[in-house]
Amino acid sequence: MSEQIDNVLHENRAFPPSKDFQSQARLNSFEQYQRMYAESLQDPEAFWGRVAQELPWIRPFDQVLDWSDAPFASWFQGGQLNASAICLDQHVANGRGDKLAIRWEGEPGDRRDFTYRELLEEVGRFANVLKARGVQRGDRVAIYMPMIPELTMAVLACARIGAVHSVVFGGFSAQALADRIHDGDCCAVITSDGGWRRGKVLPLKQEVDTALATCKGVHTQLVIRRCGNEVAWDEKRDVWYHEAAEQVGSDCPPEAMESEDLLFLLYTSGSTGKPKGIMHSTGGYMVGAYLSARYIFDLREDDVYWCTADVGWITGHSYIVYGPMANGVTQVMYEGAPNAPAENRFWDICERHGVTVFYTAPTAIRAFMKWGDQHVKRHDLSKLRLLGSVGEPINPEAWMWYRKLVGGDRCPIVDTWWQTETGGIMISPLPGITATHPGCASLPFFGVDAAILDLQGNELGPDQGGLLALQKPWPSMLRGIWGDAKRYRDTYWSKWPGKMVYFAGDGARRDPDGLFWILGRVDDVINVSGHRLSTMEVESALVSHPGVVEAAVVGRPDELTGEAIVAFVIPQGGVTDDPLVIQALSDHVVHEIGKLARPAEIRLTEALPKTRSGKIMRRLLRDIASGREQVQDLSTIENPAVLDQLRGKKA
Repeated sequence: MSEQIDNVLHENRAFPPSKDFQSQARLNSFEQYQRMYAESLQDPEAFWGRVAQELPWIRPFDQVLDWSDAPFASWFQGGQLNASAICLDQHVANGRGDKLAIRWEGEPGDRRDFTYRELLEEVGRFANVLKARGVQRGDRVAIYMPMIPELTMAVLACARIGAVHSVVFGGFSAQALADRIHDGDCCAVITSDGGWRRGKVLPLKQEVDTALATCKGVHTQLVIRRCGNEVAWDEKRDVWYHEAAEQVGSDCPPEAMESEDLLFLLYTSGSTGKPKGIMHSTGGYMVGAYLSARYIFDLREDDVYWCTADVGWITGHSYIVYGPMANGVTQVMYEGAPNAPAENRFWDICERHGVTVFYTAPTAIRAFMKWGDQHVKRHDLSKLRLLGSVGEPINPEAWMWYRKLVGGDRCPIVDTWWQTETGGIMISPLPGITATHPGCASLPFFGVDAAILDLQGNELGPDQGGLLALQKPWPSMLRGIWGDAKRYRDTYWSKWPGKMVYFAGDGARRDPDGLFWILGRVDDVINVSGHRLSTMEVESALVSHPGVVEAAVVGRPDELTGEAIVAFVIPQGGVTDDPLVIQALSDHVVHEIGKLARPAEIRLTEALPKTRSGKIMRRLLRDIASGREQVQDLSTIENPAVLDQLRGKKA
C-alpha cells in the first residue's frame, strides 16, 4: 500500500502580481526573497536578531536561539519587552498617536473609533482595574467576550501587567468554558452582559455564571456593559467594568517581561477530547507576528486592514491584535454576523470604511457564493488591493470567485497556511512576488524549513503527496502544552523517531516549482484500493460543479476497497430526490479526477455540521457515514440539529 497521498487534482492557472502592485510592494523581487529566505535558514541568529531589533526592547537580548533542550526552544534570551508597549506605546512615542487604530462597528450599526493614543489610555485604565482586583503578573485570566473594542483592550491590558490571557471564543458552551478555566487555573474572567449575533443578544454572562458554578478559584468576574440585558449578580465576585474604571487612572507603566515569559494560552481541540492549552511566549511570538503581518499583507501606512476572524481564535490573536498593531495599522473590527441584517453586510463595511486589505475564511467565501453575486456587485470595492484566505485549504472555484467578484480580477490573494501551534503564517504567497495559483499555499515564509516527508522521514520529490513537516525551530512556535510536557513531545515531535521534526498533521505536496499545495488533515485522507486520496481534492471537484454550493467528503470502512468515499453535498436550489442529480455529481467527480475518486455514496443536505468558527466537523460526518453512535464532544458545534437531519437523510 502506498504511503504517499495521490495527487489527483491539477490546477494550472497562474496570476502574477500587476506591475503597479509589484513596484510598490515591500518585497518585489524573487531574488530578494531567495536571499532573505536562505539567510533565515542558514544563519537564523543573524536574520532574526536583525528583525527583532526593529521592535522596542526594554532590555536587549544577548542570545537569539537556544535549541539545546529541543523540542523546547528559547528565543531572544536575556531580553525584556512588553507586547502591549510594542502595539501601543511605541507608536505614540514615535508621533503617530493620532493615527486611527480601530474603527469598530457593532452589529446594530453603532460605531466607535480609537486612535493609538486613546487606545493606550483605555488599555492603561483596564490594566489598572485588573491590578486593583488583585490580578498579578503570571496569573491566568479567561476572556469570554463578543467582538467589541474592550476585547482587544482586555487582551492588551493582561499583556501590560504580565498576566496570561486565555481567550475563549464567545460561542463556546458553559462546559467548554469551565474546562478551559479549570485547566488554566484562572483567577479572573472578563466578559460582557451579552453580544449581538444575527439580531439577537447572546447572554454571555449567563454562560459564565453557569461555568463558574464549578470554578471555585475565580475571585473576579469583570463585566462589560454592552447590550443592557438583565444579568444575575454576585456582589462578592462580579464587578461592572465601567464602575471600576471610574476609580482608577489611565497611567500604567508596562511590565518588563522576559522574552520567554508566557504571553497567552489558547486552547485547541485534541484527538483525545481534552482540549490542549497551547503556550505562546512573548518575544518570539511578537517577532513572528510582526514580520509575517508586515510582509504577507504588504502593510502600508495608509492601509485600512480588516481581518474578519474573532479574537477568540489564533487568527484574531496574531492578525487582529498583535501583528497588525505592532505594525501600527488602522483596522476595522466588526461585532456581528456577515448576513446581519442582510447578506451584503461585509461589502457595505468594506465600501464605507475604504478597506484595502481583507482577510477571511474559505467557509465565509463559500457562503458569499451561495448568497449570490448581486450582494458584492452592489458595492464599490475598488479600494481593495489585497485579499487573504485562512483556516483551511480553499478550493479553486471559491478562490476564483473571490478573485473575480471581490478582488475585481486585480487583487493578489494570499492563501495562508498556519496553525494555532505555529503562532504565525508559515506558508503563503508574498503578494509582490508570487504568481498565485487557485488553491496553492505557495512559498514557505522566512525561517520556515518546510518539507514533504514519507512515513520513514524521507523527503519526497515533486508532486509526491506526503506529510508536511517543519524541520527547524521558528520564533513564534508554541512553547508547549500547558501542564503536559509529555503530550507536547508526543503530539508534535515524535512522528519520526530520532528526528527532531515538527509534524503539522497535514498532508501536502510540492510542485516542480517548489510551491506547496496543502491537501488537508492527514486524518482526512481516504485510502481507496491502495490510493490515498485527499478529501480536499474530491471536495474541490464537487464544488466545481455549478449545481453545488458546498461539499464535505469523508471515508467509511469498505470490505472491498478498504475505505469508500462518502460525500455530503449542499446543492444549489435545495435538496431533491432526483437520482439524476446524484449521478451527474458522481460523473463530474470522475471527469475531474478519475474513476478511483467516484463517491460510493452522495448525500444531499441543506447544511453541514460546523464549528462556531465555520469549520466543517468532518469527524462527526465520519461517524454518520459509518453508522457509528455519536460519542464525541459536541461543545464546539454551532448547529447540532444538522446531525439529526443527516442521520435521517440519505440520497
